Amino acid sequence: MSKVEMQGAGHPARLSLSDDQATFSDHIASRRLLSPDASTAAAISERPFEIKPPAVPHHRKIAPEKRIAPEKVLQSFNTWHFKREQPGDPRLMLEIVAQAISVREPIPFVLYWGKGPRCRLGEPDVACLNFLASLGKRVRELYEHGAAIKLIFTDTHAELNGHPRETIERYFADVDAAARERGFESCWLGQLTRALDTAVAGAPDDGVVAEEALSQLAAGAMKWYRGEGTAEQGALKYYRMNMVERRAVELAFPRSIFVTFNGSKMRELFPKSLPIFYMYSLRRGVSVKPWFLPADAARCEASTCHCVPVDAERADRS
Repeated sequence: MSKVEMQGAGHPARLSLSDDQATFSDHIASRRLLSPDASTAAAISERPFEIKPPAVPHHRKIAPEKRIAPEKVLQSFNTWHFKREQPGDPRLMLEIVAQAISVREPIPFVLYWGKGPRCRLGEPDVACLNFLASLGKRVRELYEHGAAIKLIFTDTHAELNGHPRETIERYFADVDAAARERGFESCWLGQLTRALDTAVAGAPDDGVVAEEALSQLAAGAMKWYRGEGTAEQGALKYYRMNMVERRAVELAFPRSIFVTFNGSKMRELFPKSLPIFYMYSLRRGVSVKPWFLPADAARCEASTCHCVPVDAERADRS
């Protein structure tokens, strides 16, 4: 602010300006000195008026996404750390990997997830999910879009084996929650089959039964089948169901890699048009399906549960 300083007698008072006011006063004075006179202003007005385009700011160019060879991505998971034997149709598997890379999408994997005696999530399930997650991590370390893993819950197989619907839904709900924590997705095989066109489902290519596959199914049915009829009859029903279900899967996921914990002797049961990745289940050297572990697990019923629940969120992840 300005302030008035009183001078001696006979002298007028002097107005003292603050620093800000003095600066502003100097600015006004300079503007007056710079203002052109009439002749200068006329000369300026006769000059041509040129409009210059605004300066374009310089932006740093975005480097294109690093190209990765599909063979390298395939090699990242197609190792003996994960696979129990050589995959079926590796050329098609490479094509699927290359196609996903070309559109910058995750490498798609689908697999069946069944149900055994337990009705709740168990430690073997968590170990298997972690092993699958480690496969996805291996892909992502080389290819930034990683892998998309989808579980297909085989509710139709569980019902054939005589499991109550309540225990089926309870178990798959637990697995689904743990799978989604790891970035996986899921669907139900029964829904895929019901969505299948009736004409396609009835296409006649399942008339001949693969005896080797059927004999292995019968051995499994002796232990797990609790439906109507004998174990052999249950195995035959299971085989025929798979002939329809494999079509539903290949139509729902036409460009995916099908993962299984079975060996190639069961190839007949899997989608014909998809490449098959024969994988260990819990870790290298282990192929037992997690839902059948522990081996001495008691069978749960609708009103009786023998499980020891596992906190999947706190479980260690590989």
